Amino acid sequence: MATTITMPQLGETVTEGTVAQWLKRVGDSVEKYEAFVEVSTDKVNAEVPSPVTGTIREVLVKEGETVATGTPIAVIDEVGAAPANAPSAAPAAPAVPEAPPASAAPSAPPAQTASSNGARGNGAGAAADADAVLRGASPAVRRLAREHHIDIRTIRGSGTNGRVTADDVLTAARMGPSAAVGQAIASAASPAEAAAAPPASKAAPPSGTSTYGEPIPGTIVPLNQARRIIAERMVESKHTAPHAWSMVEIDVTNVWKWRAREKDRFERETGYKLTLLPFFMRAVVESLAAFPLMNARFTPDGIYVNKDVNLGIAIGLATNLVVPVIKHADQLSIKGLAIAGGELIDKARRGKLGVDDLAGGTFTVNNNGANGSWASAPIINGGQAGIVTMETVVKKPVVRDDDSIAIRQMMNSCLSLDHRVVDGYVASGFLADLKRRLEKMGPDGAL
Repeated sequence: MATTITMPQLGETVTEGTVAQWLKRVGDSVEKYEAFVEVSTDKVNAEVPSPVTGTIREVLVKEGETVATGTPIAVIDEVGAAPANAPSAAPAAPAVPEAPPASAAPSAPPAQTASSNGARGNGAGAAADADAVLRGASPAVRRLAREHHIDIRTIRGSGTNGRVTADDVLTAARMGPSAAVGQAIASAASPAEAAAAPPASKAAPPSGTSTYGEPIPGTIVPLNQARRIIAERMVESKHTAPHAWSMVEIDVTNVWKWRAREKDRFERETGYKLTLLPFFMRAVVESLAAFPLMNARFTPDGIYVNKDVNLGIAIGLATNLVVPVIKHADQLSIKGLAIAGGELIDKARRGKLGVDDLAGGTFTVNNNGANGSWASAPIINGGQAGIVTMETVVKKPVVRDDDSIAIRQMMNSCLSLDHRVVDGYVASGFLADLKRRLEKMGPDGAL
């Protein structure tokens, strides 16, 4: 019996998906619930499990191709079914490795594509073999390797059919790049396998990106699906919502001291680093309770004030921006927010965010200060009334109420707002309330 697999709908508003990578090829066996294809949308990358045990008969969609949800993408012959004759023409792509998807490198020129698809010339053989190793890892794993400056070709994968997994990359990162190279050399089964993963210094990077994915001046870095959708939605947000902007300066000296006192113990107990972000998020949700219009959205019928406070965290990755959501953030303590935020940031960096992690946000925070930003004017996440930033913390001389001068830890906080939903009076009130709450925090207290 043959089972047709269709493009899944990974989220209520998702209408299409891209085949990022086939984990199985035509003729490969697959177990029920075993992942056999990785699908990418503008929101998430996800491995799709097989609903049956059987053999891949046919693949209908090429790697890198985008199709509507519900479109057939593969056919699996279930165990016990009479095998069907293979199609007279070779399958579109996954029967032989494709070039890396757009998120990793641009399409190869026709001559190179032809050589890498079977009639491989002697001069292109080593480079094509190295690319085959890269294709053993998903786009999310390749991104993780770039973030940790690990040459993925030096890692021996522990996944199915030798695929390099996120855990393999993280292990290599902990060991250090030189140890990862040594691991690859020591575990090579034969000289031929060792040749398939040449040292990074001898491998030519794909056009448009360097070995670790950094852009090369004078080349075009192609748009992957996530970057294309982000661009469209940022333009849509600016055109749809009339943006206004405001900023306050906040004395976070006492919060800084509180965090400094707790951070070592917190990391020992939870495994997550304690940053200033959860303190900031706690003050934000309290201020949202005082100014509920900031937790609202504009609709044609009127302004809808959200019942729940679901806080989005803007996270910049090497190739795109994601905004995972802490659900019911107003019900969490500073410690709870730190753990929830740490889990989402970790999942984002490992490419493991699910659709539910990215859905339902009602307001967004952005920690631009982590990169030294002093002030910024962020674009509002569609369907929300505002986004607020933490900027970098700077020691400054400050005139106190008694006219004395003291060195204090000062931070700017910037708010972009949808002027259809709120006016300056509400927005400035929200920022003033946020400032007051942060300046009252610490230096003592319980997380």
